[in-house]
Amino acid sequence: MPDRELTLAEVGPGVRVLTLAQPQRQTVDLSVFVRTGSQHERARENGISHVVEHMAFKGTATRSCQQINLDAELLGAEVNAHTDKDHTAFHISGLARDAPRFVQMLAEIVQHGSFPEAELERERQVILHELTEDDEDPVTTAFKLFDRACWGLHPYAQPVIGHRAGIARVTRADLQAYVQRQYTACNVIVAVAGGVQAEAIEAEAAAAYAGLPRGQPNAVPAPAFVGGLKQRRLSGSTQTHSVIGFALPSLAGEPECGIVAAALFGEGMSSPLLDEIRERRGLAYHLACSADITELAGQFVIEASTAPEQAGAYLAEVRRLLLAQADRIDPVALARARNQLAVRSLRQGERAGRRLEAAALDLYARGELRSPAQTLERLLAVSAEDLRSLFAAMAAARPAIALAGKLPAGLADRAGALFAPAVL
Repeated sequence: MPDRELTLAEVGPGVRVLTLAQPQRQTVDLSVFVRTGSQHERARENGISHVVEHMAFKGTATRSCQQINLDAELLGAEVNAHTDKDHTAFHISGLARDAPRFVQMLAEIVQHGSFPEAELERERQVILHELTEDDEDPVTTAFKLFDRACWGLHPYAQPVIGHRAGIARVTRADLQAYVQRQYTACNVIVAVAGGVQAEAIEAEAAAAYAGLPRGQPNAVPAPAFVGGLKQRRLSGSTQTHSVIGFALPSLAGEPECGIVAAALFGEGMSSPLLDEIRERRGLAYHLACSADITELAGQFVIEASTAPEQAGAYLAEVRRLLLAQADRIDPVALARARNQLAVRSLRQGERAGRRLEAAALDLYARGELRSPAQTLERLLAVSAEDLRSLFAAMAAARPAIALAGKLPAGLADRAGALFAPAVL
């Protein structure tokens, strides 16, 4: 069932255009998604996608950084950008009547960045400061370790922000070469939502990207889940931060069971994870469960921050709760999870920017669009037995575990023993 509210067209050399016409709106949200991120980077250049994103608004062949900012703000527009493992995105929001200008402005930034040397040196220092904060943050450190425990040396495990040595040595020529290699037409999606007409946006995009080489899809082989335990003690930390996870299907597969499992197990204060560990036992103050699903892979993720003296008891309780789900799925808990996911799905469908991003990632992963109604239907079709089987498979698998911060003696050994694959 395609998303009939979204219009999809291929224009010019292969750029795809997504339009969500909302005639009731006087404003517009426009994004350009490029299928390139940290998973596409060579080890030596890790972090370059993020540097390109930082430099995107620092100048083009015809406009300075100051002129780019002024031109947008004179229209009352707001600009932003972000980088992830699987994509980089550039955003602008403003009045619907200015949508043609916005298409042109982002097209210039995506295709004709000049990456001025002076701006690069300033931005390099900004990113290095950001990296220092990341290195000193136990939660961020735990997640970096977790990705390595999950995916080993595959590029998917690389941090989006990159590494200090790579950021320190990246040059203007490196940025230009990376953009020329990765920013090709078949990897670009122009996505617009608001008071616009699809035909007008498509014509504008066709003209704006007419000279972009078509290129080849920036495809990356999927990683194999490795598992195992990684830890790092951080001086000055007073808490123990842990991330525990298991492999799930990717966005291109059938991720729905994993999404429902995460909602059932640890989303909401009445979920087993939060009710038992936080509300009844007080073993953690920060506690969450999620299904992190992307184009290449999926992760069932349980994260927590605990007092070091409670870390062992916390890990034991997580293991007990996982085994309980592998034994039986409570029907009330399943009903709660389904209803929470239904409301979340409806709310995300009402957020234009989130809906456009989900559609763009669907196109990259599947080559097609699925409507929010179809996605919700597949989520609600997940049965109790589907979930019990998934939890049993996770209980019988070798998880990935990351520990960071203040680590009590013997905690890693205890974690390894607790989460040894179970025979059910």
